[in-house]
Amino acid sequence: MYAGAAVAVGLFGHATPAGVAWLRCLGAAVVLLAWRHPPGPSWRGRRLLLAIVFGIVTAGMNVLFYEAIARLPLGTAVALEFAGPVVVAAFGSRSLRDMLAVALVAAGVVAIADVRLAGSFWGVAFALAAAAAWAGYILLGKRVAAKGSGIDSLAIGFAAATVALSPLAFGTAEVWSSPRLVLLGIGVGVFSTVVPYALDQVVLRRLGRARFATLLALLPVTAGVMGFVVLGQVPSVPEALGTLAVVAGVALRSREPEVAPGRGPEPPG
Repeated sequence: MYAGAAVAVGLFGHATPAGVAWLRCLGAAVVLLAWRHPPGPSWRGRRLLLAIVFGIVTAGMNVLFYEAIARLPLGTAVALEFAGPVVVAAFGSRSLRDMLAVALVAAGVVAIADVRLAGSFWGVAFALAAAAAWAGYILLGKRVAAKGSGIDSLAIGFAAATVALSPLAFGTAEVWSSPRLVLLGIGVGVFSTVVPYALDQVVLRRLGRARFATLLALLPVTAGVMGFVVLGQVPSVPEALGTLAVVAGVALRSREPEVAPGRGPEPPG
């Protein structure tokens, strides 16, 4: 995920943020279709409609987030976007322990991100819109995963989204003059979409939406750990406390019985 983000930032000098997001969508669609070869039933009826909606919502989330980070500090955009999973987790919480876990996670992400809202109105608007799309990604992703063909639907969805969002390709003109930049665009699709979203489908088949949404809080923690190990970036005291809060919240929310074999997926929430 974060290797892809680093490559994407490098492409911002050669394409618009929305154009980079479209390249990410195109790269993901090409790789997923070549890998999966979705069978005939995946291209028909409600399964096809769900895959198309899922793909467009997910690609739209990426476009909105890239537009946000072009106008806001990355940490601020991440914290604002995380409002989506927090809302999903909160609505799926049924006990005081669950609510405490969600509160710890939300506070931890804010501390890690060091939120500063001063700046671009449109940056905040794009980040909040991305948050709504992220909530949609979780809800739709769970439905896709429950049908047992999540990665195939992911391939079809991104193919549909690439076509639906094709006007954004006008912002990528410079990229097509360089094979290296085209390869980097495909790399963003692989690192930021194919690998993490395919793994999401594996996890969503086993977890309810609320538990999955809470586990997403590990993303900013992972980013901090990567920064410390790879880049030598020592976390501040608020960042360290935020990391501990997220880990505590995830551990608290994850203490639920697993689904017994053969009993089917956990009910939504």
